Amino acid sequence: MQAGDDALFLGIDCSTTACKAIAWDREGRAVAEGRAPIPLSNPAPDAWEQDARTWWEALALATREVAHALGDRGARRIRAITITHQRETFVLTDERGEPLHPALVWMDARCRAEVAVLAAKVGEARLHEISGKFPCTTPSLYKLLHLRNRIAPHLASRPVRMLDVHAFLAHRLTGRLVTSVASADPTGLVDMAARGFSAEILEWAGLSASEVPALAEPGERIGEVSGEVAADLGIEAGIPVFAGAGDGQAAALGAGVVGPGVMYLNLGTAIVSGVIAREYRTDRAFRTMMAATPGAFLYETDLKGGTFTLTWLARLLGGDAEASSSTLAALERDAEGLPPGADGLVLVPYFHGVMNPYWDDAATGLLLGFSGGQGPAHLYRAILEGIALEQRLHTDGVERASGPIKELRVMGGGSRSALWCQILADVLDKPIVRAGTSEATSLGAGILAAAGAGAFAGIEEAAAAMTSRGEVFVPGERRGVYERLYREVYVGLYPALSGAMGRLAQIRESARSLTRPTRHENS
Repeated sequence: MQAGDDALFLGIDCSTTACKAIAWDREGRAVAEGRAPIPLSNPAPDAWEQDARTWWEALALATREVAHALGDRGARRIRAITITHQRETFVLTDERGEPLHPALVWMDARCRAEVAVLAAKVGEARLHEISGKFPCTTPSLYKLLHLRNRIAPHLASRPVRMLDVHAFLAHRLTGRLVTSVASADPTGLVDMAARGFSAEILEWAGLSASEVPALAEPGERIGEVSGEVAADLGIEAGIPVFAGAGDGQAAALGAGVVGPGVMYLNLGTAIVSGVIAREYRTDRAFRTMMAATPGAFLYETDLKGGTFTLTWLARLLGGDAEASSSTLAALERDAEGLPPGADGLVLVPYFHGVMNPYWDDAATGLLLGFSGGQGPAHLYRAILEGIALEQRLHTDGVERASGPIKELRVMGGGSRSALWCQILADVLDKPIVRAGTSEATSLGAGILAAAGAGAFAGIEEAAAAMTSRGEVFVPGERRGVYERLYREVYVGLYPALSGAMGRLAQIRESARSLTRPTRHENS
């Protein structure tokens, strides 16, 4: 298939709660899109699971919506497909790719014991050096150990396939068990310097080389859509499928971040940011990921309590799923009139522990400065400011390794808030530039598809042609207040209270054990 001027490139974004399929043209315009929800289960505290088959069902439904919107003639313009996806989520399957157990989602944090055991056995420094990820509950490696040690020990004694979301969907599309190296690296199983699975880590995980998929570089052709699958999706058979990347790496590409000096910032369920680097380095200030541009790396930061924290606030105020958006819109209007610092209320947003720079799964959120004159709008503004202050901590750490960052390109649902974008500009004292599309993650996949199909000379050329910049927010007169708030208050809060957080976590676990049903024997 040749990629002519009218060619379309299908970016499939299989995220935590939905799959989006968007057909992009050569100018980076979304021509048609489809969306389908993906159920998420929370069967126990810290447990988050999905039926991997719903990933495929959602992909099929979303793609059929695109094909329907384009019509038969328009659907024939699709020249390539690339997948991007939620990271660290994985499923164990049999040799045919059929799930043997529900997939463990990136948020699943039941593996604290496995993190401690492997870190003590191997050493935190060694795990960090090979994988680029400091030991914590996020990488799939520790979730896998917990799954086979405690949840489903029968899976430890039989042959399996460990598949990330990209590998699972690529297998359904093409029949090949293959994934992108930029999709496999969040699992924690990859030797980052060698750009392949680490034999050493596979041994620690109890996996053989035959139990993980083949690896391809982002933008590399990995197969084509089979006839039977194409008929089900409403597209032509034989469309080539090109290796993608995890959603964070794809979002950077979709924001036009292909070189140093510019940081992407995704204001989503989690707050993820990163800069492109050519040198492989590890540091507690960030985790090192493969970039969507082959041969490059991302120095990436991750705060797991992002827009989730705002959803939590809406639920706290009694709003259901339908009412939460209007509740948050009203809070934003009220918060705009409040002074910087939310009248003395400061929030540390560690609602799901903290990764960089502290790597403490026992960390919790903090609120300092409550008083009787404050209301819900103060808490709303404190959340926006707390996340911005934490992003300042992350950005400062990355800059020490990457060099100066001159601007941040922002995308994701939170980027729609002009108030939040301005707070970020003031707190970081750097320009905040909206990406040309809020669907930068899917666009990143579309860019890889377009480059792979030969529509452009390479990935960077495709990114230059298909991405754009939106509104710019520059630092204002409030940045001095935020500088004092950051230096004099925020940076000292976690170090001062981390010991109490750890003790509180122990007490919480002890208290939880008292709520579990006990068996009483008859006397």
